[in-house]
Amino acid sequence: MTENSALTKRTYWERNRLSGGELFQKDAVKVFVSVTRFILLFGMCFMILQPILNKISVSLMAEEDLYNPLVIAIPEHVTTANYELAAGFMNYWKTLFSTFIVAITIAVVQVVVCTIVGYGFARFDFPLKKFWFACVLLVIIVPPQTISSSLWLHFYFFDVFGIIKLITGSPMNLSGSVVPYYLLSAGCMGLKCGLYIYLVRQFFRNMPKELEEAAYVDGLGTFGTFTKIMLPDAKPIIISCFLFAFVWQWTDSFYSGMFLGKLRLLSIQLSAIGERLNSYIMYTLGESTGASIGYTQCIISTGTLMVIAPILILYLFMQRGFTESIAQTGIKA
Repeated sequence: MTENSALTKRTYWERNRLSGGELFQKDAVKVFVSVTRFILLFGMCFMILQPILNKISVSLMAEEDLYNPLVIAIPEHVTTANYELAAGFMNYWKTLFSTFIVAITIAVVQVVVCTIVGYGFARFDFPLKKFWFACVLLVIIVPPQTISSSLWLHFYFFDVFGIIKLITGSPMNLSGSVVPYYLLSAGCMGLKCGLYIYLVRQFFRNMPKELEEAAYVDGLGTFGTFTKIMLPDAKPIIISCFLFAFVWQWTDSFYSGMFLGKLRLLSIQLSAIGERLNSYIMYTLGESTGASIGYTQCIISTGTLMVIAPILILYLFMQRGFTESIAQTGIKA
């Protein structure tokens, strides 16, 4: 074994000498690139994971550990009381169920309508096509906060061509219900709908038109060609848009706070957890000073972990399909 190793080593340096040192230079460059890539990837992963690891550590600490200079990352007094308090303040299990229902239904509605609209932009010519696509781009560019007042007034005095006012005598007030948000999503004005339309359009534009032409020759109509030929090939982009829509809706607080006031979601409950902790300490425990800043941040970190935990579990189960869909989408689009 030693002789073989020496022979291999001698042969390598002999080959390096015969190549004028180029062999060693190439190997050195490969090692340098590999080490640099590892350091960069490790740094990026650490930047992403470090805040989550900190929150996990803080969520397991008792209050005295938060102010102990000797406790940095590993709690001295491990406790689950923070999770119990955060779950109580957010009414966690009931809110989790309502958030899941809203997120998955909104995601389905957005994906369905955006897929249809994106296919239309990619394959059909119609009047003012470029103008309407420019409007789609504006939906992506313009922040929804700029039209928040108009949206609220529109649904507070909701009417359809004056028909509702003609029948009932006054417009319909839809504020504080889930109906406006579903109407926005169905009309491609929901959260990130413009982005989904753009992605679907780009995907279908790069699919060969011969597929549709062959389907038309075989007797399929426009709808049949779309559902039986184009949609099966569009699974990658549909999966990607659905996951994006679900995750963004899960953590959304703008649309949820504006339209879903009576229906409490995790993102809304999390924003009020600090105030509820102060009320709990002042009125239940009888402490006049309220919660300290450090303990408030501890409970907020615990609530944040409880909000993102279902998303992490979803990703663990769907990471393979999601990664494949992104890869295929990148290749085709």
